[in-house]
Amino acid sequence: MATSAVPATGTPEAVPAKTTPVRLTDNAVNKVREIMATQDPLPAGLRIGVVGGGCSGFQYSMSFENQAGMMDKVYDFNGLKVFVDATSLMYLNGCVVDYVETLEAAGFKFDNPTVKSTCGCGSSFQV
Repeated sequence: MATSAVPATGTPEAVPAKTTPVRLTDNAVNKVREIMATQDPLPAGLRIGVVGGGCSGFQYSMSFENQAGMMDKVYDFNGLKVFVDATSLMYLNGCVVDYVETLEAAGFKFDNPTVKSTCGCGSSFQV
């Protein structure tokens, strides 16, 4: 598993995307950058995580962050920093995050091989 190195400053260095347990597609990276550009002040990166809740037990979370937490792994996707806490990483191993636009909807899609079942609305999952 890829880990981030912690230099003397105490801030984790970003690991290149080729060695990450979670992957963002180019569409996802581009959309995150587009949304980030509208934020003031500009965030340092994107946090991806798993939180308890929903009808199946877990939900994905995405939010902008200004800095990495002490237990975060930091990954670099073509200059976009992605922060993932160590607990969420267990549930996101092998996950691919994409941005999809269809006639019915547009949004981020998580393709996670560790998921055993999802709820009917698709917003929560069980491992």
